[in-house]
Amino acid sequence: MTTFASGTDTLTRDALTVLQPGFPGTTAPDWLLRRLGEGLASVGLFGRNITSPEQLAALTAQLRAERDDVLVAIDEEGGDVTRLEVRTGSGFPGNHALGAVDDVALTREVAAELGRRLAECGVNLNWAPSADVNSNPANPVIGVRSFGADPDLVARHTAAYVTGLQSAGVAACTKHFPGHGDTAVDSHHALPRIDVEAPVLGERELIPFRAAIAAGTRAVMSAHILVPALDPTRPATLSPRILTTLLRDELGYGGLIVTDGMEMQAVAATYGIERGSVLAIAAGADAICVGGGLADDETVRRLRDALISAVRTGELPEERLADAAERVRELARWTATGPGPTAANMASAEGEAAPSPRAKDSAVRADVGLVAARRALRLTGGEVFSPLTEAPYVAAFTPVANIAVGGETPWGVAAELVRLLPGTKTGSFAGADAGPAALAAAGERRIVAVVRDEHRHPWMEAALDTLLTARPDTVVVEMGVPQAPPRGALHIATHGAARVCGLAAAEVIAGK
Repeated sequence: MTTFASGTDTLTRDALTVLQPGFPGTTAPDWLLRRLGEGLASVGLFGRNITSPEQLAALTAQLRAERDDVLVAIDEEGGDVTRLEVRTGSGFPGNHALGAVDDVALTREVAAELGRRLAECGVNLNWAPSADVNSNPANPVIGVRSFGADPDLVARHTAAYVTGLQSAGVAACTKHFPGHGDTAVDSHHALPRIDVEAPVLGERELIPFRAAIAAGTRAVMSAHILVPALDPTRPATLSPRILTTLLRDELGYGGLIVTDGMEMQAVAATYGIERGSVLAIAAGADAICVGGGLADDETVRRLRDALISAVRTGELPEERLADAAERVRELARWTATGPGPTAANMASAEGEAAPSPRAKDSAVRADVGLVAARRALRLTGGEVFSPLTEAPYVAAFTPVANIAVGGETPWGVAAELVRLLPGTKTGSFAGADAGPAALAAAGERRIVAVVRDEHRHPWMEAALDTLLTARPDTVVVEMGVPQAPPRGALHIATHGAARVCGLAAAEVIAGK
Protein backbone atom coordinates (compact mmCIF):
# COMPACT_ATOMS: atom_id res chain seq x y z
CA MET A 1 0.00 0.00 0.00
CA THR A 2 1.15 3.51 -0.75
CA THR A 3 2.21 5.47 2.33
CA PHE A 4 0.97 9.05 2.35
CA ALA A 5 2.96 11.76 4.04
CA SER A 6 1.63 13.14 7.28
CA GLY A 7 0.11 16.53 6.87
CA THR A 8 -2.71 18.81 7.72
CA ASP A 9 -4.67 18.63 4.47
CA THR A 10 -8.40 18.05 4.85
CA LEU A 11 -8.39 14.48 3.54
CA THR A 12 -5.60 13.39 5.88
CA ARG A 13 -7.24 15.05 8.88
CA ASP A 14 -10.60 13.48 8.09
CA ALA A 15 -9.03 10.03 7.73
CA LEU A 16 -7.39 10.41 11.14
CA THR A 17 -10.49 11.93 12.71
CA VAL A 18 -12.60 8.81 12.16
CA LEU A 19 -10.14 6.51 13.95
CA GLN A 20 -10.48 5.50 17.62
CA PRO A 21 -7.19 3.71 18.36
CA GLY A 22 -5.88 2.30 21.57
CA PHE A 23 -2.32 2.54 22.81
CA PRO A 24 -0.07 0.79 25.34
CA GLY A 25 1.00 2.15 28.70
CA THR A 26 -0.33 4.49 31.36
CA THR A 27 0.96 7.66 29.74
CA ALA A 28 0.39 8.82 26.17
CA PRO A 29 3.20 7.77 23.80
CA ASP A 30 4.81 10.40 21.60
CA TRP A 31 3.31 8.97 18.42
CA LEU A 32 -0.20 9.34 19.80
CA LEU A 33 0.33 12.96 20.80
CA ARG A 34 1.73 13.65 17.35
CA ARG A 35 -1.30 12.07 15.67
CA LEU A 36 -3.62 14.18 17.82
CA GLY A 37 -1.87 17.23 16.43
CA GLU A 38 -2.38 15.92 12.89
CA GLY A 39 -6.12 15.35 13.22
CA LEU A 40 -6.74 12.26 15.34
CA ALA A 41 -9.83 13.12 17.41
CA SER A 42 -10.45 10.04 19.57
CA VAL A 43 -8.60 7.48 21.65
CA GLY A 44 -9.80 4.30 23.32
CA LEU A 45 -8.77 3.24 26.81
CA PHE A 46 -8.49 -0.31 28.12
CA GLY A 47 -7.44 -1.94 31.38
CA ARG A 48 -3.78 -1.78 30.39
CA ASN A 49 -3.97 2.02 30.46
CA ILE A 50 -5.36 2.42 33.98
CA THR A 51 -3.89 1.96 37.45
CA SER A 52 -5.92 4.46 39.51
CA PRO A 53 -8.40 7.33 39.10
CA GLU A 54 -5.59 9.80 39.76
CA GLN A 55 -3.35 8.27 37.09
CA LEU A 56 -6.26 8.17 34.62
CA ALA A 57 -7.05 11.84 35.24
CA ALA A 58 -3.39 12.70 34.59
CA LEU A 59 -3.43 10.67 31.37
CA THR A 60 -6.55 12.37 30.01
CA ALA A 61 -5.11 15.76 30.96
CA GLN A 62 -1.99 14.88 28.97
CA LEU A 63 -4.16 14.08 25.95
CA ARG A 64 -6.13 17.31 26.28
CA ALA A 65 -2.99 19.36 26.52
CA GLU A 66 -2.39 18.28 22.92
CA ARG A 67 -6.03 18.47 21.78
CA ASP A 68 -8.58 19.99 24.13
CA ASP A 69 -11.63 18.48 22.39
CA VAL A 70 -10.35 14.90 22.18
CA LEU A 71 -12.91 12.14 22.66
CA VAL A 72 -11.62 9.76 25.33
CA ALA A 73 -13.55 6.50 25.09
CA ILE A 74 -13.64 3.52 27.42
CA ASP A 75 -15.34 0.14 27.62
CA GLU A 76 -16.80 0.57 31.11
CA GLU A 77 -20.04 -1.37 31.36
CA GLY A 78 -19.70 -2.00 35.07
CA GLY A 79 -20.33 -5.53 36.24
CA ASP A 80 -18.15 -8.13 34.57
CA VAL A 81 -16.72 -5.68 32.00
CA THR A 82 -14.73 -3.02 33.82
CA ARG A 83 -11.64 -1.04 32.92
CA LEU A 84 -11.71 1.48 35.77
CA GLU A 85 -11.48 -1.35 38.30
CA VAL A 86 -9.95 -4.04 36.13
CA ARG A 87 -7.69 -5.37 38.91
CA THR A 88 -10.18 -5.27 41.78
CA GLY A 89 -13.58 -5.89 40.20
CA SER A 90 -16.29 -3.33 39.68
CA GLY A 91 -18.09 -1.38 42.36
CA PHE A 92 -21.18 -1.43 40.13
CA PRO A 93 -23.28 -4.47 39.22
CA GLY A 94 -23.74 -5.10 35.53
CA ASN A 95 -26.84 -4.99 33.37
CA HIS A 96 -28.24 -8.39 34.30
CA ALA A 97 -28.32 -7.49 37.98
CA LEU A 98 -30.05 -4.19 37.21
CA GLY A 99 -32.55 -6.00 35.02
CA ALA A 100 -33.25 -8.48 37.83
CA VAL A 101 -34.09 -5.60 40.17
CA ASP A 102 -36.14 -3.93 37.40
CA ASP A 103 -36.14 -0.46 38.95
CA VAL A 104 -35.46 2.03 36.18
CA ALA A 105 -34.76 4.81 38.68
CA LEU A 106 -32.02 2.66 40.22
CA THR A 107 -30.54 1.85 36.80
CA ARG A 108 -30.52 5.55 35.96
CA GLU A 109 -28.82 6.38 39.27
CA VAL A 110 -26.17 3.68 38.83
CA ALA A 111 -25.39 4.93 35.32
CA ALA A 112 -25.27 8.55 36.51
CA GLU A 113 -22.82 7.71 39.29
CA LEU A 114 -20.67 5.67 36.92
CA GLY A 115 -20.76 8.58 34.49
CA ARG A 116 -19.78 11.01 37.22
CA ARG A 117 -16.71 8.93 38.07
CA LEU A 118 -15.74 8.68 34.41
CA ALA A 119 -16.15 12.42 33.93
CA GLU A 120 -14.01 13.13 36.99
CA CYS A 121 -11.24 11.14 35.32
CA GLY A 122 -11.62 12.98 32.01
CA VAL A 123 -13.44 10.23 30.09
CA ASN A 124 -16.29 11.53 27.94
CA LEU A 125 -17.44 8.58 25.79
CA ASN A 126 -18.45 5.21 27.22
CA TRP A 127 -18.91 2.19 24.94
CA ALA A 128 -22.01 1.22 26.93
CA PRO A 129 -24.72 0.14 27.54
CA SER A 130 -25.27 -3.24 25.95
CA ALA A 131 -28.81 -3.21 24.56
CA ASP A 132 -28.62 -6.84 23.46
CA VAL A 133 -31.60 -9.04 24.31
CA ASN A 134 -30.15 -12.24 25.79
CA SER A 135 -32.55 -14.49 23.92
CA ASN A 136 -30.03 -17.32 23.45
CA PRO A 137 -29.02 -18.88 26.81
CA ALA A 138 -25.96 -20.40 25.11
CA ASN A 139 -24.58 -16.97 24.21
CA PRO A 140 -20.88 -17.05 25.15
CA VAL A 141 -20.14 -13.31 25.00
CA ILE A 142 -23.25 -11.37 26.11
CA GLY A 143 -24.88 -13.21 29.05
CA VAL A 144 -24.87 -11.02 32.16
CA ARG A 145 -23.90 -8.02 30.03
CA SER A 146 -27.56 -7.96 28.93
CA PHE A 147 -30.39 -6.59 31.06
CA GLY A 148 -32.32 -9.78 30.29
CA ALA A 149 -34.28 -11.84 27.78
CA ASP A 150 -37.41 -9.68 27.64
CA PRO A 151 -37.18 -6.95 24.95
CA ASP A 152 -39.38 -4.50 26.83
CA LEU A 153 -37.37 -4.86 30.03
CA VAL A 154 -34.13 -4.41 28.10
CA ALA A 155 -35.60 -1.35 26.37
CA ARG A 156 -36.65 0.51 29.50
CA HIS A 157 -33.35 -0.13 31.25
CA THR A 158 -31.31 0.76 28.18
CA ALA A 159 -33.14 4.10 28.02
CA ALA A 160 -32.61 4.69 31.75
CA TYR A 161 -28.91 3.86 31.47
CA VAL A 162 -28.43 6.20 28.50
CA THR A 163 -30.24 8.99 30.34
CA GLY A 164 -28.26 8.51 33.54
CA LEU A 165 -24.87 8.26 31.88
CA GLN A 166 -25.41 11.31 29.69
CA SER A 167 -26.70 13.35 32.63
CA ALA A 168 -23.07 13.32 33.78
CA GLY A 169 -21.89 14.69 30.43
CA VAL A 170 -20.53 11.31 29.27
CA ALA A 171 -21.79 10.16 25.88
CA ALA A 172 -23.45 6.75 25.81
CA CYS A 173 -22.63 4.31 23.01
CA THR A 174 -25.46 1.80 22.83
CA LYS A 175 -24.34 -1.59 21.49
CA HIS A 176 -24.21 -4.00 19.61
CA PHE A 177 -26.49 -2.99 16.73
CA PRO A 178 -28.66 -4.63 15.46
CA GLY A 179 -28.41 -7.00 18.46
CA HIS A 180 -25.86 -9.62 19.56
CA GLY A 181 -28.08 -11.55 21.97
CA ASP A 182 -29.19 -14.46 19.77
CA THR A 183 -25.71 -15.73 18.96
CA ALA A 184 -23.80 -18.84 20.00
CA VAL A 185 -20.45 -17.60 18.64
CA ASP A 186 -18.17 -14.93 20.12
CA SER A 187 -17.40 -12.36 17.41
CA HIS A 188 -13.94 -11.90 18.92
CA HIS A 189 -13.17 -15.32 17.45
CA ALA A 190 -15.43 -15.81 14.41
CA LEU A 191 -18.42 -14.35 12.56
CA PRO A 192 -21.72 -15.09 14.33
CA ARG A 193 -24.90 -15.54 12.31
CA ILE A 194 -28.48 -14.80 13.37
CA ASP A 195 -31.00 -16.73 11.29
CA VAL A 196 -34.36 -15.19 12.19
CA GLU A 197 -36.85 -13.35 10.02
CA ALA A 198 -37.00 -9.57 9.89
CA PRO A 199 -40.29 -9.35 11.86
CA VAL A 200 -38.67 -11.22 14.77
CA LEU A 201 -35.76 -8.79 14.72
CA GLY A 202 -38.19 -5.88 14.77
CA GLU A 203 -40.13 -7.27 17.72
CA ARG A 204 -37.08 -8.37 19.70
CA GLU A 205 -33.59 -7.05 18.83
CA LEU A 206 -34.58 -3.59 17.63
CA ILE A 207 -36.91 -2.58 20.47
CA PRO A 208 -34.09 -1.59 22.89
CA PHE A 209 -32.29 0.36 20.16
CA ARG A 210 -35.47 2.29 19.40
CA ALA A 211 -35.67 3.14 23.11
CA ALA A 212 -32.03 4.23 23.19
CA ILE A 213 -32.55 6.49 20.19
CA ALA A 214 -35.65 7.99 21.79
CA ALA A 215 -33.61 8.60 24.96
CA GLY A 216 -31.02 10.51 22.93
CA THR A 217 -28.07 8.13 22.85
CA ARG A 218 -25.15 10.03 21.37
CA ALA A 219 -23.50 6.98 19.83
CA VAL A 220 -24.40 3.48 18.64
CA MET A 221 -21.89 0.65 18.20
CA SER A 222 -22.29 -1.83 15.37
CA ALA A 223 -21.98 -5.59 15.76
CA HIS A 224 -19.78 -7.91 13.73
CA ILE A 225 -22.66 -10.30 13.06
CA LEU A 226 -24.26 -11.63 9.89
CA VAL A 227 -28.04 -11.21 9.79
CA PRO A 228 -29.20 -12.67 6.45
CA ALA A 229 -32.74 -11.29 6.84
CA LEU A 230 -31.21 -7.80 6.71
CA ASP A 231 -28.12 -8.40 4.56
CA PRO A 232 -27.22 -11.89 3.32
CA THR A 233 -23.60 -11.09 2.44
CA ARG A 234 -22.09 -8.50 4.79
CA PRO A 235 -21.88 -8.34 8.58
CA ALA A 236 -23.68 -5.41 10.18
CA THR A 237 -20.53 -3.30 10.62
CA LEU A 238 -19.92 -3.39 6.86
CA SER A 239 -23.53 -3.29 5.68
CA PRO A 240 -25.11 -0.17 4.12
CA ARG A 241 -28.49 -1.87 4.45
CA ILE A 242 -28.08 -2.16 8.22
CA LEU A 243 -26.17 1.01 9.12
CA THR A 244 -27.67 3.44 6.62
CA THR A 245 -31.02 2.07 5.46
CA LEU A 246 -32.12 0.56 8.78
CA LEU A 247 -30.39 2.58 11.48
CA ARG A 248 -30.27 5.99 9.80
CA ASP A 249 -33.30 6.00 7.52
CA GLU A 250 -35.84 3.69 9.15
CA LEU A 251 -35.00 4.22 12.84
CA GLY A 252 -34.16 7.89 12.34
CA TYR A 253 -30.87 7.83 14.21
CA GLY A 254 -28.67 10.89 13.66
CA GLY A 255 -25.77 10.43 16.06
CA LEU A 256 -22.34 8.81 15.83
CA ILE A 257 -22.02 5.23 14.60
CA VAL A 258 -18.95 3.47 16.04
CA THR A 259 -17.72 0.06 14.93
CA ASP A 260 -16.94 -2.71 17.34
CA GLY A 261 -13.21 -3.48 17.48
CA MET A 262 -11.98 -3.96 13.90
CA GLU A 263 -9.23 -6.30 15.08
CA MET A 264 -11.88 -8.84 16.16
CA GLN A 265 -11.69 -11.99 14.05
CA ALA A 266 -15.25 -11.69 12.74
CA VAL A 267 -13.97 -8.89 10.48
CA ALA A 268 -10.17 -9.08 10.63
CA ALA A 269 -9.98 -12.73 9.57
CA THR A 270 -12.31 -12.31 6.59
CA TYR A 271 -11.77 -8.77 5.32
CA GLY A 272 -8.65 -7.51 7.09
CA ILE A 273 -8.71 -4.34 9.17
CA GLU A 274 -7.77 -1.97 6.32
CA ARG A 275 -10.39 -3.27 3.89
CA GLY A 276 -12.89 -3.66 6.72
CA SER A 277 -12.41 -0.06 7.82
CA VAL A 278 -13.00 1.28 4.31
CA LEU A 279 -16.14 -0.82 3.92
CA ALA A 280 -17.41 0.25 7.35
CA ILE A 281 -17.09 3.97 6.61
CA ALA A 282 -18.66 3.45 3.17
CA ALA A 283 -21.53 1.55 4.81
CA GLY A 284 -22.33 4.44 7.14
CA ALA A 285 -20.06 4.04 10.17
CA ASP A 286 -18.42 7.24 11.43
CA ALA A 287 -15.70 6.00 13.77
CA ILE A 288 -13.41 2.98 13.55
CA CYS A 289 -12.70 1.39 16.91
CA VAL A 290 -9.37 -0.42 16.90
CA GLY A 291 -6.91 -1.01 19.68
CA GLY A 292 -8.10 -3.80 21.92
CA GLY A 293 -5.31 -5.92 20.49
CA LEU A 294 -3.67 -3.59 17.96
CA ALA A 295 -2.35 -0.46 19.64
CA ASP A 296 0.48 1.19 17.78
CA ASP A 297 1.32 3.95 15.34
CA GLU A 298 1.72 1.47 12.49
CA THR A 299 -1.95 0.47 12.80
CA VAL A 300 -3.06 4.10 12.76
CA ARG A 301 -0.91 4.80 9.70
CA ARG A 302 -2.21 1.75 7.85
CA LEU A 303 -5.83 2.64 8.46
CA ARG A 304 -5.31 6.31 7.63
CA ASP A 305 -3.63 5.41 4.35
CA ALA A 306 -6.29 2.83 3.48
CA LEU A 307 -9.02 5.46 3.82
CA ILE A 308 -7.08 8.06 1.82
CA SER A 309 -6.35 5.55 -0.93
CA ALA A 310 -10.01 4.48 -1.08
CA VAL A 311 -11.06 8.11 -1.55
CA ARG A 312 -8.48 8.71 -4.26
CA THR A 313 -9.49 5.58 -6.18
CA GLY A 314 -13.18 6.43 -5.92
CA GLU A 315 -14.07 3.41 -3.76
CA LEU A 316 -15.00 5.65 -0.82
CA PRO A 317 -16.78 8.92 -1.60
CA GLU A 318 -14.90 11.84 -0.09
CA GLU A 319 -18.20 13.33 1.09
CA ARG A 320 -18.94 10.17 3.11
CA LEU A 321 -15.57 10.37 4.87
CA ALA A 322 -16.08 14.09 5.50
CA ASP A 323 -19.57 13.43 6.90
CA ALA A 324 -18.19 10.74 9.22
CA ALA A 325 -15.44 13.06 10.46
CA GLU A 326 -17.95 15.82 11.09
CA ARG A 327 -20.10 13.50 13.22
CA VAL A 328 -17.02 12.76 15.35
CA ARG A 329 -16.40 16.49 15.78
CA GLU A 330 -20.07 17.06 16.56
CA LEU A 331 -19.91 14.58 19.43
CA ALA A 332 -16.70 16.20 20.66
CA ARG A 333 -18.54 19.54 20.76
CA TRP A 334 -21.39 17.97 22.73
CA THR A 335 -19.02 16.58 25.34
CA ALA A 336 -17.49 20.03 25.73
CA THR A 337 -20.89 21.61 26.38
CA GLY A 338 -22.86 18.56 27.50
CA PRO A 339 -25.71 18.71 29.98
CA GLY A 340 -25.34 18.35 33.71
CA PRO A 341 -27.77 16.39 35.88
CA THR A 342 -30.80 18.62 35.29
CA ALA A 343 -34.38 17.58 35.88
CA ALA A 344 -35.10 17.43 32.15
CA ASN A 345 -32.33 15.05 31.19
CA MET A 346 -32.74 12.89 34.28
CA ALA A 347 -36.38 12.16 33.43
CA SER A 348 -36.90 8.65 32.10
CA ALA A 349 -38.06 7.76 28.62
CA GLU A 350 -41.35 6.70 30.22
CA GLY A 351 -42.13 10.20 31.41
CA GLU A 352 -41.58 9.53 35.10
CA ALA A 353 -40.98 12.44 37.40
CA ALA A 354 -37.31 13.32 37.44
CA PRO A 355 -35.53 12.42 40.67
CA SER A 356 -34.35 15.17 42.94
CA PRO A 357 -30.71 16.22 42.48
CA ARG A 358 -28.48 14.07 44.67
CA ALA A 359 -25.23 16.00 44.34
CA LYS A 360 -25.08 16.76 48.07
CA ASP A 361 -25.88 13.19 49.03
CA SER A 362 -22.47 11.88 48.02
CA ALA A 363 -22.49 8.96 50.48
CA VAL A 364 -25.65 7.51 48.95
CA ARG A 365 -24.38 8.07 45.42
CA ALA A 366 -21.06 6.41 46.14
CA ASP A 367 -22.82 3.38 47.66
CA VAL A 368 -25.42 2.92 44.93
CA GLY A 369 -23.52 0.05 43.30
CA LEU A 370 -23.59 -2.07 46.44
CA VAL A 371 -27.20 -1.13 47.10
CA ALA A 372 -28.11 -2.38 43.63
CA ALA A 373 -26.06 -5.57 44.02
CA ARG A 374 -27.83 -6.42 47.27
CA ARG A 375 -31.24 -5.86 45.70
CA ALA A 376 -30.31 -8.11 42.76
CA LEU A 377 -29.70 -11.22 44.90
CA ARG A 378 -32.18 -14.06 44.54
CA LEU A 379 -32.09 -16.71 47.29
CA THR A 380 -33.46 -20.24 47.11
CA GLY A 381 -33.53 -22.37 50.27
CA GLY A 382 -32.80 -19.44 52.53
CA GLU A 383 -35.77 -20.12 54.80
CA VAL A 384 -33.90 -23.03 56.43
CA PHE A 385 -30.37 -21.72 56.02
CA SER A 386 -28.26 -20.71 59.01
CA PRO A 387 -25.41 -18.29 58.24
CA LEU A 388 -21.92 -19.72 58.48
CA THR A 389 -19.99 -18.96 61.64
CA GLU A 390 -16.82 -20.91 60.81
CA ALA A 391 -14.42 -20.34 57.92
CA PRO A 392 -15.54 -22.36 54.86
CA TYR A 393 -13.78 -23.67 51.81
CA VAL A 394 -14.68 -21.72 48.66
CA ALA A 395 -14.50 -23.87 45.51
CA ALA A 396 -14.57 -21.64 42.43
CA PHE A 397 -15.50 -23.51 39.26
CA THR A 398 -13.84 -21.24 36.74
CA PRO A 399 -14.68 -21.20 33.03
CA VAL A 400 -12.45 -19.54 30.48
CA ALA A 401 -13.22 -15.82 30.47
CA ASN A 402 -14.43 -14.30 27.22
CA ILE A 403 -12.26 -11.58 25.73
CA ALA A 404 -14.71 -8.78 26.50
CA VAL A 405 -14.47 -9.59 30.20
CA GLY A 406 -10.78 -10.51 30.23
CA GLY A 407 -8.94 -12.84 32.57
CA GLU A 408 -7.31 -10.26 34.82
CA THR A 409 -10.41 -9.07 36.69
CA PRO A 410 -10.98 -11.06 39.90
CA TRP A 411 -14.40 -12.50 40.67
CA GLY A 412 -16.09 -14.69 43.24
CA VAL A 413 -16.90 -14.49 46.93
CA ALA A 414 -13.67 -15.76 48.49
CA ALA A 415 -12.00 -12.39 49.06
CA GLU A 416 -15.04 -11.04 50.88
CA LEU A 417 -15.54 -14.21 52.92
CA VAL A 418 -11.90 -14.08 54.00
CA ARG A 419 -12.67 -10.66 55.45
CA LEU A 420 -15.98 -11.63 57.02
CA LEU A 421 -14.92 -15.14 58.13
CA PRO A 422 -11.14 -15.05 58.70
CA GLY A 423 -9.43 -18.32 57.86
CA THR A 424 -11.54 -18.99 54.77
CA LYS A 425 -9.63 -21.09 52.21
CA THR A 426 -10.21 -21.19 48.48
CA GLY A 427 -9.24 -22.98 45.28
CA SER A 428 -10.07 -22.78 41.57
CA PHE A 429 -11.18 -25.86 39.62
CA ALA A 430 -12.12 -26.71 36.04
CA GLY A 431 -12.58 -29.77 33.87
CA ALA A 432 -13.78 -33.33 34.31
CA ASP A 433 -12.18 -33.87 37.74
CA ALA A 434 -13.26 -30.52 39.22
CA GLY A 435 -15.81 -32.03 41.62
CA PRO A 436 -13.60 -34.71 43.22
CA ALA A 437 -10.67 -32.28 43.37
CA ALA A 438 -12.77 -29.68 45.19
CA LEU A 439 -14.06 -32.28 47.66
CA ALA A 440 -10.55 -33.42 48.43
CA ALA A 441 -9.28 -29.87 48.88
CA ALA A 442 -12.16 -28.84 51.16
CA GLY A 443 -11.62 -31.60 53.70
CA GLU A 444 -14.08 -31.21 56.56
CA ARG A 445 -14.81 -27.55 55.94
CA ARG A 446 -18.25 -26.36 54.83
CA ILE A 447 -18.16 -25.82 51.07
CA VAL A 448 -19.24 -22.72 49.18
CA ALA A 449 -19.32 -23.58 45.46
CA VAL A 450 -19.11 -20.61 43.11
CA VAL A 451 -20.18 -21.13 39.50
CA ARG A 452 -20.59 -18.94 36.44
CA ASP A 453 -23.18 -19.98 33.82
CA GLU A 454 -23.57 -23.55 35.04
CA HIS A 455 -26.06 -24.20 32.22
CA ARG A 456 -23.35 -23.62 29.56
CA HIS A 457 -20.69 -25.93 31.04
CA PRO A 458 -21.44 -29.67 31.42
CA TRP A 459 -18.27 -30.19 33.46
CA MET A 460 -19.48 -27.55 35.93
CA GLU A 461 -22.87 -29.22 36.28
CA ALA A 462 -21.13 -32.55 36.91
CA ALA A 463 -18.86 -30.97 39.53
CA LEU A 464 -21.88 -29.65 41.42
CA ASP A 465 -23.54 -33.08 41.17
CA THR A 466 -20.46 -34.58 42.85
CA LEU A 467 -20.33 -31.96 45.59
CA LEU A 468 -24.01 -32.02 46.44
CA THR A 469 -24.16 -35.81 46.49
CA ALA A 470 -21.32 -35.97 49.01
CA ARG A 471 -22.01 -32.70 50.80
CA PRO A 472 -25.68 -31.67 50.53
CA ASP A 473 -25.04 -28.74 52.88
CA THR A 474 -22.99 -27.02 50.16
CA VAL A 475 -23.87 -23.39 49.45
CA VAL A 476 -24.04 -22.59 45.73
CA VAL A 477 -23.41 -19.09 44.36
CA GLU A 478 -24.28 -18.61 40.68
CA MET A 479 -22.54 -15.50 39.35
CA GLY A 480 -23.58 -15.85 35.71
CA VAL A 481 -27.02 -16.11 34.14
CA PRO A 482 -29.10 -18.24 36.56
CA GLN A 483 -30.50 -20.54 33.89
CA ALA A 484 -29.86 -23.88 35.63
CA PRO A 485 -32.32 -24.99 38.36
CA PRO A 486 -31.23 -23.69 41.79
CA ARG A 487 -29.86 -26.30 44.17
CA GLY A 488 -27.81 -26.59 47.33
CA ALA A 489 -28.56 -25.87 50.98
CA LEU A 490 -28.69 -22.25 49.86
CA HIS A 491 -28.58 -21.06 46.25
CA ILE A 492 -27.65 -17.43 45.66
CA ALA A 493 -28.07 -15.94 42.19
CA THR A 494 -26.09 -12.69 41.99
CA HIS A 495 -26.79 -12.00 38.27
CA GLY A 496 -23.17 -10.99 37.71
CA ALA A 497 -19.63 -11.36 38.96
CA ALA A 498 -18.79 -7.75 39.89
CA ARG A 499 -16.93 -7.23 43.16
CA VAL A 500 -20.07 -5.79 44.78
CA CYS A 501 -22.07 -8.85 43.69
CA GLY A 502 -19.54 -11.04 45.50
CA LEU A 503 -19.70 -8.82 48.56
CA ALA A 504 -23.51 -8.93 48.64
CA ALA A 505 -23.47 -12.75 48.44
CA ALA A 506 -20.78 -13.04 51.12
CA GLU A 507 -22.84 -10.88 53.46
CA VAL A 508 -25.72 -13.35 53.19
CA ILE A 509 -23.49 -16.41 53.68
CA ALA A 510 -21.87 -14.94 56.77
CA GLY A 511 -25.07 -13.41 58.11
CA LYS A 512 -23.66 -9.91 58.05
